This record gives sequence, structure tokens and C-alpha cells, in this order.
Amino acid sequence: MSTPTHTRIRMFNTKQTYPNQSLDNDLCQAVRAGNTVYVRGQVGTDFEGNLVGLGDPRAQAEQAMRNVKQLLEEAGSDLSHIVKTTTYLIDPRYREPVYQEVGKWLKGVFPISTGLVVSALGQPQWLMEIDVIAVIPE
Repeated sequence: MSTPTHTRIRMFNTKQTYPNQSLDNDLCQAVRAGNTVYVRGQVGTDFEGNLVGLGDPRAQAEQAMRNVKQLLEEAGSDLSHIVKTTTYLIDPRYREPVYQEVGKWLKGVFPISTGLVVSALGQPQWLMEIDVIAVIPE
């Protein structure tokens, strides 16, 4: 393999993340490529693997945004530099509590946003997921 031109943040293998599944993929939580930061979909699970907010989409959104904030800071960016969000919900009734929570974290940022309702996420206890793209100012 050639030398990467980007920085991988919090590399992991899916064997640890999904012990109930037969997966063995090398991934990372975020990638910094030039002045762009791509953050993997974040859910209501902290970086130690503990679920926050079982059955509570707002609490899961709060934990997901806490993760996003930390990953962006580790990459040299911050929440104010988010340019795009994509939010996935497993139930359209979760839209209001999730978007209210995300909105608290992104007040005054004005990113573009896409929202989707999907039949399921990677684990049955996950009610929402959010991924973001941010920049690092030059």
C-alpha cells in the first residue's frame, strides 16, 4: 500500500465494535484529508462502547454529538466548522427530539443537512445516527 495522504483518527477493527457479528474490517472514526474532516456515523455509544440512552433518541443524539465534537477537535476542527450533516432515524417520530438536540449543538452554524428514515441501523438498540463533514480553516 502507498503512504496515505490523510490522517486517520481513532482507528479500530469491527471485531470489537460488533462482537455479535462476524465482521473483521479496519475502519476509523474520522479522516482528515487536507482541510476537510469526514466523521463516521456517530450513535449513542461512547468511545468505550457503552450505550447511552437505551430507548431514548434525544439522549442518543446528545451522545452522538458529544462524539462528533471530540472527533472534530482531535482532527483540528470544531463544531462551528461543520458544513454538512446527515441524520438517520429508525422512526420518523424521533425527528423532533433528535433534531432539537442536534440543533442545540449547532446553533449559529447553519450547515446543510440531509435527514433520512431507515428501517434499521448497525445495532438494534441504535435509534439514530449522524455523520458530518467539516473543514479546518486555512
